[in-house]
Amino acid sequence: MSLIGSVVDRVVFDHQVRLCLRAPAVGEKCGVDAELIVETSFRLRDAGGAWHELEPGAGVRIPPVLGLLGQPVTAVDVQGRGALSIDFRAGARLRVAPDPHFESWHLIGRGIAPVTVGPGGEEHWER
Repeated sequence: MSLIGSVVDRVVFDHQVRLCLRAPAVGEKCGVDAELIVETSFRLRDAGGAWHELEPGAGVRIPPVLGLLGQPVTAVDVQGRGALSIDFRAGARLRVAPDPHFESWHLIGRGIAPVTVGPGGEEHWER
């Protein structure tokens, strides 16, 4: 996935958690200006190895996500019906599973293929 090498340069949270990911264009390779929007509960392993169960809209429980600011993406994996896993250089990992009733996450922006994982996950989509 083209997010590898992009950097989290902004985190926004309210009833959703949004990670703004950017990478400059290099040579003929297009840059990335993308937004990952998480709309359901998710797990975050911080750089110290502690796992956090997080819920968008949870107020004071969301700050572990701020540790992703400035972190480059080192790996992205989507499995099954849309289970997303993103690794970051400092050792953090973000995991979002499909939600049975709601959209769980989507990715929009420039330099990436848009993805939406709707209720129950997705059967047919391109990576």
